[in-house]
Formats: sequence, C-alpha cells, structure tokens
Amino acid sequence: MVSTRTTKDVPSWQPLKAVARSFSPYWIACIPLAAIITIVLNKAVVAQDVEVDIFALTEATPEAIIQLQGTLNAIWVLIAAILVIFMNAGFGMLETGFCRHKNAVNILAKNLIVFALATLAYWALGYSLMFGGPENPIIGFGGWFLSGEPATYGLDPFPIGLPVSVAFLFQAAFAGTAATIVSGAVAERIKFTDFLIFSLLLVGISYPITGHWVWSGGWLGSLGFSDFAGSTVVHSVGGWAALMGAAILGPRMGKYVDGRPQAIPGHNMSIATLGCLILWIGWFGFNPGSQLAADSAVPYIAVTTNLAAAAGGVAATFVAWAKDGKPDLSMIINGILAGLVGITAGCNGVSYWGAVIIGAVAGVIVVYSVSFIDSVLKIDDPVGAISVHLVNGMWGTLAVGLFNTESGLFYGGGIGQLINQIIGIVAIGAFTVAFSAIVWTVLKATMGIRVSAEEELNGLDIGEHGMEAYHGFVKEPDGFGGAGSHSINDDIPTGAGM
Repeated sequence: MVSTRTTKDVPSWQPLKAVARSFSPYWIACIPLAAIITIVLNKAVVAQDVEVDIFALTEATPEAIIQLQGTLNAIWVLIAAILVIFMNAGFGMLETGFCRHKNAVNILAKNLIVFALATLAYWALGYSLMFGGPENPIIGFGGWFLSGEPATYGLDPFPIGLPVSVAFLFQAAFAGTAATIVSGAVAERIKFTDFLIFSLLLVGISYPITGHWVWSGGWLGSLGFSDFAGSTVVHSVGGWAALMGAAILGPRMGKYVDGRPQAIPGHNMSIATLGCLILWIGWFGFNPGSQLAADSAVPYIAVTTNLAAAAGGVAATFVAWAKDGKPDLSMIINGILAGLVGITAGCNGVSYWGAVIIGAVAGVIVVYSVSFIDSVLKIDDPVGAISVHLVNGMWGTLAVGLFNTESGLFYGGGIGQLINQIIGIVAIGAFTVAFSAIVWTVLKATMGIRVSAEEELNGLDIGEHGMEAYHGFVKEPDGFGGAGSHSINDDIPTGAGM
C-alpha cells in the first residue's frame, strides 16, 4: 500500500527527535549541567568584583577591619563553645556504654542535668569568681549574674575583645566538662542528689578559684605557669575530684573478690565508641577555640590536637595488645582521649613531632595507669576517667615544660618552665583534693553518698529514677547477683503461659 502522507504531515518535533537520537544520554545530561556551570561562573565573577570593592573599602576604613575581625572572633568562639557543649553527648554515650545496662538512665540523667546546673551555678557565681577582678591574684570578685562590664571580667570592649556573652558561654562549657569528668568515676553506686550537690559546689566555687590562678591574672599565671586549654585547669581538676569521690565512695559490689579486681564489662561498646568520636570532634572546639580569636593559629592547633589523639590511640592499642594479648577496644578509646587530654595544655606551642610524642606517651601511660589504679590502689573507676583526665592532665601540663618550642627544656629553654609547671600541678591538685575531700566527707556523714545494696543490685535506673533504658528488651545477666539482672520475663507472674 502506498503511503499518502506528505512532508506537511510530519510533526514539527520529529527532526529534533532525530537529532537527539544521535547523542548519547550522557551528552544530553551535560546540557543542563553546562547551563548551571555557566550561571555559577557568572555569579563568581560578579562576587569577585564585589569582594574587590569590599577590600578596597576596608583598606580605607581601619575601623571596618577591626569590626569585621571582632565579629569573626565572636562567631568562631561561639561555634567552638557549641562544639564543647556537644561533648556532653560524648561523655554521656561513653560512660553509658562502659557501664551496665541497669544504670544507663542514671548516667544519662547525670550527664544531662549536670550541664544545666553547671551553667546556672557558673552564671550566678563561678564566672565572677574566675574572671572577675583580674587584678586579684587569689580569687575573682564582682559582676555576679553576668551583670558586669567587659572590664570587670578582664575583657576589652567589643570589637577589640570578645562580647561578655560569648566569653561566658565558652567558659561555661569548660566548667560543665570539669563536673562531667567526675560522673564516670563514681558511676553505678552514687546517689543522684549527692552528685548534683557536689557538682554545683565544684563548678560554683572550687573550679573557678583555681581557674582564676591561671587564666585571669592569678598568681600561677603571673609566675609563668602555662596551661593553654586546660590539661590541669579543667581535666586534672575534674580528675582530682573524681579520685576523691571514688575513693571515699568505695568500689562497686562484686568489683573485688578476695582483694583481686574483677572485670565488670560495659553493656554497649557501640555507643561508647560513638561517644569517643563525639569527644574527638568536640575537642576541635576545646583546643582551637581557646585561641579566642579567628586567626592562623586555629588550624595549627587543630592539627596538633588531631596528631596527639591519633598517636594516643595507636600507642594504647599496641601496648594493650602486647600486655594483654589482644587489642582492647576500651583501651583504644581511652588512648585517644588520653592523647587529647595530654596535648590540651601545650597544643598552641609544640611542634607536630612534639604533638605526636606527647600523644603517644599519653597512650602508653593510660594503659598502665588503669591497671595501677584498679589493682594497686584498688579504686574502682568504671570508665577510666582518673587515668585519662587526671594522670594525663598532669602529663600534658609537664609536657609544656619539655616540648614547648620557645620555653621547653628540649628546645633550649632551660628548666624554669618545667619547674613552674610542677608548682602549678601541685598547687591546684592540693586545693582540689582538700576541697573535694571535705565536700565528699560532709555529704557522706550527713546524707550518705551511696545507694543501698538492694538498689545497687537492681540498678540505679529503677532505684533512683523508676524507669529502665531498655524496657521490654531481654537483657543478659551481669553476673553479680540475680537481682542485678532483669528481663521481660521477670514481669510475668509465676505460672503465666507463654
């Protein structure tokens, strides 16, 4: 049959379809992509022209440069403060994972509420005791409830200095960290109320006083003691308080049998590992943020921090492997944290090689410190907080006197810096030990700091909070008394059918 269709009958889109068939789908996909690239390049050229105009303007107005730098400083410190606050999530995950399921709610509740209480205590009292009256070498004073002018807290007016609000938030995050360190060492047997009272006193009084000595014109800072981001000011203070609390509180039931320590495994190493990674990330606010400015030193500090963490994790892994015959995940975690604590004091003034050495030594120290505290001192620390924060806080502070590229002993700076570091460690340690011992002893004598044996066996989640973290899930027994384990079957009356 002969077709009667003519050229006029061919749809107008047919030629376009024929052309399209000659190109692969990949070429066709490039058409909108090319359009997007063209638009972006055009916008970039326009933005470049604007950028040139802005810099031309700022060159003509130094005040604008100062305002811009001040704003950048404030924004960076605000971001750093948020990172440090987020570390509370890391502490919560880490401690919960290292402890037993029956105490998970208790540990999470402590870590959450303690930062809220620490913020209020530091706002009302602590910030003024720490930064108020910078001319006083012993204790700060004035500007209670954040009511003072910048000069009250030793700050220059904005934009030369940070706004009071930003400076406070950053320091409040540090104060909360000091209290949170204590939580892990006294976990699984302390009364909730007593822990909150101690945390309020630590953040409101003890921590600010020793912090004033170093960071706010106090006598240790004037002497030459150096602790850039808080190996001693934050971590050792929390570690000393944790040591006294764990010693006075006593070990968990079943921890020591005939004087020999027994392993009490944590219930969830997955969230413990997540907690470690959150803390690692948060430390990029902790250390670089302590520069208190957005300048070229920030990335350098970030790199030394990361190198020390990596070296600590690797060193702890292989030392524990050689010592115990296996690569222990808990030691990998604590090795990373030990490296982070160790570099905190000197992260701004050590070389990259110095950071690696400091971190590696911290990783070795933490492995043997955990065993020493557990087996020799017989102090029950469920998460290794004392070894990580106290022992390596001291090591990191000493390391400044050895590895600082300007004043360190290994760089021709003499022994003076190292002596100043030792004086600071001893002074702050003695004050914190005395304060903590008094508070823990008074609480023990008046309120009793330990839960009952029945509550400890059943778990603090039920005894202290009346709830479970894993309600409805079958849970393995922890091996320390039948009352310590609980499952959904326990809620079924005897004789009930399945």
